[in-house]
Amino acid sequence: MKLWDKGFSTDKKIDHFTVGNDRELDLLLAKYDVIASTAHAKMLGRIGLLTKDETDSLVKELANIGKSIEKGEFIIEDSFEDMHSKIEYMLTEKLGDTGKKIHTARSRNDQVLVAMHLYLKNELAEIKSETKILFDLLLNLADKYKSVLIPGYTHLQIAMPSSFGLWFSAYAESLIDDLYFIDAAYKIADQNPLGSAAGYGSSFPVDRTFTTKEMGFANLKYNVVAAQMGRGKVEKATAFGISSIAATLSKMGMDICLYMSQNFNFISFPDELTTGSSIMPHKKNPDVFELVRGKCNRLQGVPNQLALILTNLPSGYHRDLQLVKEVIVPAIQDLRACIEILTFSLKEVRVNENILEDPKYDYLFSVDTLNELVLSGIPFRDAYKQMGTEIHEGRFTPKRDIKHTHEGSLGNLCLNDIRKKMEDIM
Repeated sequence: MKLWDKGFSTDKKIDHFTVGNDRELDLLLAKYDVIASTAHAKMLGRIGLLTKDETDSLVKELANIGKSIEKGEFIIEDSFEDMHSKIEYMLTEKLGDTGKKIHTARSRNDQVLVAMHLYLKNELAEIKSETKILFDLLLNLADKYKSVLIPGYTHLQIAMPSSFGLWFSAYAESLIDDLYFIDAAYKIADQNPLGSAAGYGSSFPVDRTFTTKEMGFANLKYNVVAAQMGRGKVEKATAFGISSIAATLSKMGMDICLYMSQNFNFISFPDELTTGSSIMPHKKNPDVFELVRGKCNRLQGVPNQLALILTNLPSGYHRDLQLVKEVIVPAIQDLRACIEILTFSLKEVRVNENILEDPKYDYLFSVDTLNELVLSGIPFRDAYKQMGTEIHEGRFTPKRDIKHTHEGSLGNLCLNDIRKKMEDIM
């Protein structure tokens, strides 16, 4: 069953190659095709292309299909090309000729587009909500451990004192920047492309403003060619948001792997959150965080994958665009899984509260000790040379009672201000 079936079949190899894994991906998108089809049916009734009875019958049967999707009972057999052909078949099977009328004034192109827009809107909202949960956890951890000092590093060399308060809240505030990208993608997705048909509109007097309101879109993608040109673009915008969050999570995964190692010993986790070795009985491996790092590094390549598919395509529809679905849908699932597992695991983090008692970290305090000399009236460059000489000759005595008071420093984390920034974006 194909929406473009003209009564003759194509070669099975062609079918297999062109359909790809659309059926599996469409199981995630089917409920959005039902939402769009319901709005479309109501619109057809509104402009007189369907009778009231036909409209009511279609809306009722689409609701039944929607329930079967929610229950996990909806399947797309190999005899169907995609969700669109299966749903239309189910409508026709139940309603006869009325079911055949659902495709009036639309193309599979704008069916795919509007389903993807609805799907991405939902997924972006879920990503934002799940990121907020991780953000709240990180800020709570920052507040709980704000007085516990850790080494700060530049070039992976001991640099200056930091704290768990700084470390946890740094990742929290970074997530806010990532959500700006998510919001931008959401604004692009929140435009209704339905009614653009194959990309050049329709001679039927469709009411696109009605379907825009009916499906809850903030705006309409007015130009029908622009609507079709948006296919791939909305996915790429989403990919940029995904890659931004992924970059933050990957860096945090790397920090956790370092900090869990015996050479650092800054943090640990319960045994059930780590894995062992097949031959080394002492091992507690950070597999979860290594996989977060690896998955999120891979996710940072998704915008480029999509760009390579879309590059040099002229306006209008091309079958290349089918491939963007199989890139973006798994990427969304991977990111959400990484956010979820980090939130789950970090609830159990155990912090070493005596890290800086080790004398190898004494040099962390050189800058603060130097600053004390400057505050006593010694010019900075002279104080710097004096401190350098003391360190070189082994005479350095660290000043450990440090005072960092400016906004965003370890003595003034501004957690409420960071929380306010997140509240504003939510």
